[in-house]
Amino acid sequence: MTTADLSEGAPQKRSAPDAQAFVDMQASPEFQELRHRLRSFVFPMTAFFLAWYAAYVLLATYAPEFMATKVIGNINLGIILGLGQFVTTFVITALYVKFANRELDPRSAAIRDELEGPLK
Repeated sequence: MTTADLSEGAPQKRSAPDAQAFVDMQASPEFQELRHRLRSFVFPMTAFFLAWYAAYVLLATYAPEFMATKVIGNINLGIILGLGQFVTTFVITALYVKFANRELDPRSAAIRDELEGPLK
């Protein structure tokens, strides 16, 4: 076995930047753009979901006869809207993963490469 064989299984390393490098990177336009992209997705989506959840709770509290409206057999509107909460959670998660893979991950990888250098 050679040293080349041993190094193949070893984890690759990057250089460790100092604290000032992190502060400088936070002030960079690339990092600010990354933060802007993240916030432009997260804040509206969070507001949408909280409003949707609050509407569900308010309907359940103040409009019980509306929520008790039968849709199919013993399934009422309250059950459908409650299950819609779960569906919404999964849809938002899927949208975020797609958004992160397309928008955030390439930018964050570029920032990391600039900050820590290439893998050694």
